[in-house]
Amino acid sequence: MIPVVELNQYQEHARMTATARRETWWFTYVTAQIASEAGEFNGKYAKALRDEAGVITEERRSAMILELGDLLWYIAAAADHFDIDLSEVARLNIEKLRSRQERGKLHGDGDNR
Repeated sequence: MIPVVELNQYQEHARMTATARRETWWFTYVTAQIASEAGEFNGKYAKALRDEAGVITEERRSAMILELGDLLWYIAAAADHFDIDLSEVARLNIEKLRSRQERGKLHGDGDNR
């Protein structure tokens, strides 16, 4: 079993498996795959709603974990394209959410809440 890694370590390992990252079309491919993998994850959940009344079986849960892993890989690749560390993305996101929570603005919509 591979040990749990920090986000930046994961990003480094993901980078080593990105065989075409220097190609001009790479970033377009990565962003399309983010949407695709998110859709595949959502599809697994939708089928649980349709076929198992929303119960997530262990088999479906395992499939959903694999889809989330694929999604994380492409997110790491997108961040890597702009020299952004995943740990920075995570830190800034938590700071944003905590600020919204402190101001009572978790609900609603729009980036500037």
